[in-house]
Amino acid sequence: MTNSFEAAFAKAKALDAQDPLASKRDLFHLPDGLIYLDGNSLGALPHSMPARMQKAVQQEWGEGLIRSWNDAGWYEATGRVGLQIAKIIGAKANEVIACDSTSINLFKVMSAAAQALPERKIIICEEGNFPTDGYIGEGAAALFGKEIMLANQDNIEEKIAQAGAQLCFVSLTQVHYKTGRMLDMARVTQLAHAQGARMIWDLAHSAGALVVKLSECKVDYAVGCGYKYLNGGPGAPAFVYVREDLQSDLQQPLQGWFGHATPFTFDQSYAPATGMAKLLVGTTSVLSMIALEEALKIYEGVSMRAIRSKSEALTQLFIELYDAYIAPLGFGIVTPRDAALRGSQVSFTHSEGYAITQALIAKGVIGDFRAPNILRFGFAPLYVSFADVVRSVEILREVVESGAWQKPEFQQRKAVT
Repeated sequence: MTNSFEAAFAKAKALDAQDPLASKRDLFHLPDGLIYLDGNSLGALPHSMPARMQKAVQQEWGEGLIRSWNDAGWYEATGRVGLQIAKIIGAKANEVIACDSTSINLFKVMSAAAQALPERKIIICEEGNFPTDGYIGEGAAALFGKEIMLANQDNIEEKIAQAGAQLCFVSLTQVHYKTGRMLDMARVTQLAHAQGARMIWDLAHSAGALVVKLSECKVDYAVGCGYKYLNGGPGAPAFVYVREDLQSDLQQPLQGWFGHATPFTFDQSYAPATGMAKLLVGTTSVLSMIALEEALKIYEGVSMRAIRSKSEALTQLFIELYDAYIAPLGFGIVTPRDAALRGSQVSFTHSEGYAITQALIAKGVIGDFRAPNILRFGFAPLYVSFADVVRSVEILREVVESGAWQKPEFQQRKAVT
């Protein structure tokens, strides 16, 4: 370590010694010498996962074969995983189910909201949101004859008021994928409800890192993925939430056989299941569901308030070190400095952001890049330490000051950034 970072490392050591979540780091496979700050894109591998998947493949699939739908509990896995996630996102036990992808689930709930209020013509979607949310919104609007009103995080309240009695639903992401800015779920939901509209939240960058209170905020619908802070593996199943009192009248547009009231009677006409089971469509991706279920065990007995408290402290330290060592090197910061407005990530801007990110990765600090100029760092409180934060900033400064990012190999754009 360089002398200028000695005080920062001493502070980090003290914080790590007091961290009530420190032991959770040992539950993850983290390669030696690597600092992983991309848990907001893909969570780390739990140590227990390989053995669980080996059992699923060799015993449940290999030996049990089709019997495992019953004997190994495959059939009920969507509900079990939904219950685990419900505890993490502040929902009731019967309000969440795991299935499909975030995009598909978003289409389901947008369709449900549109059909519930057919006479209302305006839907509000977030300008600059993660593209799939916008794409699904465009498709739903065209399908149900709605008009899209775009809002951003600064004018959302104004747009809700402007839409008035014509507002059908509002669809927002709680934590912005680029900036890490967090919206006030309770307030925005209340404003949408005041107009008689429905509220949809995307929790892709919230679930597993923040204290989410879906039931308390009376949120109508929510969706999210299982592969970021929930550590379910690449392409892990997503989840969908529907408030309890809305479930009986919910019209699900994708009428697949797993969402039938009695799938194994093989009726030719569709009769929806009751409760959250009606959100199911096709056959469950069993191995992926098993992986997510295993990963979620890590959250058992863990306080989401403790996770959020550490998240705030990690990001605060990162911002403090940015001010001291990184800001003078041509960077900007787009993440709110107020912890109450910040998710579990910090994002910088730089004209050479892509090359710098690649050079950092080569040095063992993994973050990611979002066009056109965002360097994004996600802090998963279960396995990121305060020492990781200091060392990552030290390496970032070394990469920029040395000009290492200028090497040709770091200029070549890869398919995934």
